[in-house]
Amino acid sequence: MTLSILIPAYNERHFIRETVERVLRADLPGDMERELIIVDDGSVDGTRDILAQLQEEHSNVRVHLQERNQGKGSAIRKAIELAEGDLCIIQDADLEYDPKDIGQLLQPILNGDADVVYGSRFAASRYRRVLFFWHTLGNRVLTLVSNAFTNLNLTDMETGYKVVKTSILKSIPIRSNRFGMEPELTAKLAKRGCRIYEVPISYRGRSYQEGKKITWKDGVKALVTIVYFWLVDDIYEERYGHDILYSLSRTHRFNRWMADTIRPYVGERVLEIGGGLGNLTLKLVPREHYTVSDRDSLHLEYLQSRFRDYPWMEVRSLDLESVDDFAPVRSSFDTIVCLNVLEHVPDHEQALRNMFDALQPGGTAIILVPHVQFLFGSLDRVLDHQLRYSKKLLREHCEVTGFEITRIFGFNRIGFLPWLVSGRILRRKRFGKLQLKIFDSFVWFWRALEVILPLPGLSIIAIARKPK
Repeated sequence: MTLSILIPAYNERHFIRETVERVLRADLPGDMERELIIVDDGSVDGTRDILAQLQEEHSNVRVHLQERNQGKGSAIRKAIELAEGDLCIIQDADLEYDPKDIGQLLQPILNGDADVVYGSRFAASRYRRVLFFWHTLGNRVLTLVSNAFTNLNLTDMETGYKVVKTSILKSIPIRSNRFGMEPELTAKLAKRGCRIYEVPISYRGRSYQEGKKITWKDGVKALVTIVYFWLVDDIYEERYGHDILYSLSRTHRFNRWMADTIRPYVGERVLEIGGGLGNLTLKLVPREHYTVSDRDSLHLEYLQSRFRDYPWMEVRSLDLESVDDFAPVRSSFDTIVCLNVLEHVPDHEQALRNMFDALQPGGTAIILVPHVQFLFGSLDRVLDHQLRYSKKLLREHCEVTGFEITRIFGFNRIGFLPWLVSGRILRRKRFGKLQLKIFDSFVWFWRALEVILPLPGLSIIAIARKPK
């Protein structure tokens, strides 16, 4: 395992060498290796000359030079891009934070308890320098406001010591160029559902005479940042797939409706294919045994974090088209739940054959796919749908692989018109937050209308049985 230590630096010629030397000497757990990625943010005081020497002296030190000063957030964004380790820690270059604390900051993640660790200056620690009252009060106010909007109970949101799994950090876009990156990153980690821990750290804060750069103006900007990223769900680096999936995960009433619809067909030994963020999973458990699968590494990591304390739960990497992936689970389940997955797969018959093989004789596959090819539009393309099904086509695909269809029916008739307008007429590429909130708030009404609306379902559900 490798730790990437991200060091933003701006005019730190008096501290940068000592910072790097202490970081290189810091004890790391086990045989963990380290790489130092130092991003100089346009220094003009000789810091760059020292960095050139350090890069020559140490093979695990890499330096990137920004053309001009852009701010801490910009420097960290570049350092994340260059990071190659399994974990990342942000280390300020001014020695306010003691590298001796790095080992204890890593421990909650290495123990499997956390995805993110914050080093708290305000939790009980061995010692801390006594400094400015108003600066401390400002930090506490910002932490309080951030907690109110993120529903966390951090003691120190603005801390410079943050450890994050690299896979998570690389997938989160950081838009703030200056110190606003602290509340921005906190808001996004909270929305992503990361397990966040705090560890007490030592703190030797600098005075402004000693070179401290953050001011009250940055505090005001931080308040604006907290509110902005509470309103805006900009939590995935790519602009498709994960972002839309997160938006859909917030429709809790709709997910409950879907779970209630399929629950009568769900047995006790279940394989869920394409678990995503686990929103449906939570509504179908507990079971005697439940395997939730996905092929996306980010989703798998999230699912492992979310369900690690469930003794009857297994998280498994499964590609629906891979015979090799399904070989170890052949004839293992009495139920397979496959919702909004089959339409992503080019080889539909192989996917269905894999599900067939994973079922015990007499087992049931519950398959939900998008309905009506006429609706295929911009939203389908963004979601990487191969096609939209008809009842006849889905039945044919299932029966050719050996399944018997016991029931096939439409689902979510009210969704037909919004999808038609958004995907075919307006050609939108994402769901509006307000649109989804309104839709989800009236699910109780849509459920009542489901039996009388003269519209085809936006989706169809097939109950397919493996013969005994």
